Amino acid sequence: MMIEKPNTYIIAEAGVNHNGSLEMAFRLIDAAVNADVDAIKFQTFKAENLASKQAPKADYQTQTTDSDESQLEMLKKLELDEAAHEQLISYCNKNKIQFLSTPFDSDSLKLLTQKFNLAKLKIPSGEITNAPFLLEIARTGKPIILSTGMATLGEIETALAILAFGFTTSTKPSLKAFYRAYCSSKGQQALQENVTILHCTTEYPAPYDEVNLYAMDTIKAAFNLPVGYSDHTAGIAIPIAAVARGAKIIEKHFTLDRNLPGPDHKASLEPEELSDMVKSIRQIEQALGNSLKAPTNAEVKNKEIARKSLVASVSIKKDEIFTEQNISIKRPGNGIYPVNYWDILGTVADKAYQIDEVI
Repeated sequence: MMIEKPNTYIIAEAGVNHNGSLEMAFRLIDAAVNADVDAIKFQTFKAENLASKQAPKADYQTQTTDSDESQLEMLKKLELDEAAHEQLISYCNKNKIQFLSTPFDSDSLKLLTQKFNLAKLKIPSGEITNAPFLLEIARTGKPIILSTGMATLGEIETALAILAFGFTTSTKPSLKAFYRAYCSSKGQQALQENVTILHCTTEYPAPYDEVNLYAMDTIKAAFNLPVGYSDHTAGIAIPIAAVARGAKIIEKHFTLDRNLPGPDHKASLEPEELSDMVKSIRQIEQALGNSLKAPTNAEVKNKEIARKSLVASVSIKKDEIFTEQNISIKRPGNGIYPVNYWDILGTVADKAYQIDEVI
């Protein structure tokens, strides 16, 4: 019996690759639609709430943006205001692709949940230790995709404990209360119903030898929750491999042109590559099949052609005894299988056989 498997949920991460341009954001949506992904994700933030004036840029940001500007100045150029969100969400609805966005501050969270009622929320890796924000996110009651770049297993567990508490109670928060909620059947049920964990390596691009896809297995075993993969490597090989290892969600940055100025373009796919990734993932899903080992429908017709039977190696008369000298093993496979070779030796032919005739 064939086992139905759900399709991998593929998120095209536009992020800030719109460069603050609404027109470019619309083009990114068009590219995501053409690639046939499930969702396109942007980032929602107010720069002043996200970074202080003293916050440094990451090395990759320094290399791909104006080296004289601060992280705060860079982020200000990449904000999308409420009106832009409204237009982008409307355009996504019109084009039948799910709009997602990652909130980075409380005001942005309220905009996404209270104003636009997003179906689910993505928690970025950098917020996994931001306990008050995690609690606020959980208390929206929205399903959550939790990215875990830079995190230890213990930090993931603490984040899940906070989410379990936020999903199930409105009492005063504390570490003890978080873990009581996490250990409760109610808290575990809430996590099962609402949380998917993404393995991630937070570097742009991520070195292949630091991807560690086996960590997906560790996360799944530790928390018994659906696991996906947020990819920052160059190319499409690693997210495809992640699907083969059981990823339920794939998130991948993409851009209209890797040569555009901005912090994330260099580590992003271009539209044609995004389409190739989606097609490859869908092929992998078909190829995974199920755990049953048996001839497939396509194979059955080839059994007779590829397998062998016992055949007469010389002319054999009726009542003649089968011996090693008068029978051999050749194609086609529509006769007695060679596994019966030793049982046939010494028995009597019930009819005459010509050379190469199947016994």
